[in-house]
Amino acid sequence: MTDKDIVKITLNLVVVYLIGGLILAVVYARTSPIMFKNAIIEKEAALKKLMPDADKIEKMGDWYIHEKHSEYFVAKKGDNIIGYIVQSFGKGYSSYIDTLIAVDNDFKVQRINIIGHAETPGLGDEIEADNFINQFKGKDMEHLKVLKTDTTEYIQAISGATISSRAVAEDAVKNGVDFLIKAIKERGAKHGADKES
Repeated sequence: MTDKDIVKITLNLVVVYLIGGLILAVVYARTSPIMFKNAIIEKEAALKKLMPDADKIEKMGDWYIHEKHSEYFVAKKGDNIIGYIVQSFGKGYSSYIDTLIAVDNDFKVQRINIIGHAETPGLGDEIEADNFINQFKGKDMEHLKVLKTDTTEYIQAISGATISSRAVAEDAVKNGVDFLIKAIKERGAKHGADKES
């Protein structure tokens, strides 16, 4: 192979990479606004699912947990506040678990929704199962505790996935509800993008 062949192959590779990069840039430029709009629609649908009786769900502010940006919302029916929704994260076995939590005016959990995680398939991903998620309804701060035994008063751990169970109940949900109590009820947390951990 001569120097001329090496230069020719190198130039061909550079041209192929430049064309491929240009195609990717064009595709990204065209699809990113669509992906952004779809993400907003999905989030609005997830919020509405958590508070189906609400006429309006309005963003109140931002906060941080585990150095992750989160938001919190107020849910209204007419002019009456019927509850709040907070986004929170829990440190799981292999990922941070992105969670939405809906509470009533007494700060009792009404529903939760796991909107993102990378927990172990077949074990940790059971946090999305209805039999785990439904345990949270009606729980207050004192009852957001995971037990390995049968319980209806607290949260029963998923067999083989105690870390993921605790990440949701004792980290994401409990810290999210605690933040809401301080921000709304006690006015102890500021409504801006404060660093919380």
